[in-house]
Amino acid sequence: MADINERISTLVGENDVVLFMKGTPLFPQCGFSSRAVAILDHVGVGYESVDVLQDMEIRQGIKTFSDWPTIPQLYVKGEFVGGSDIMMEMFEAGELKQLMDDSGIAAQA
Repeated sequence: MADINERISTLVGENDVVLFMKGTPLFPQCGFSSRAVAILDHVGVGYESVDVLQDMEIRQGIKTFSDWPTIPQLYVKGEFVGGSDIMMEMFEAGELKQLMDDSGIAAQA
């Protein structure tokens, strides 16, 4: 388990924005992941995605790493933000864009 936590920690630490999801941004494999991608695309920031369906160790390990039982999961600057419901609430309140701005993550042109 230490190895998978190290892999996840590296992914989260090396990328400003990371979305652990089912599928890929171009082909999400569940509605929640699709909604998370749409939200991030609307905010306009670049992000790294990790398809948990391609790696069962990450699929289980991310739930332990964050102590959050569901996927997708969003990390910004190494901090766990939440799943698609929390992302939606933050997006609707303008808090997700504010988080990106406060974290120094600029929208892509």
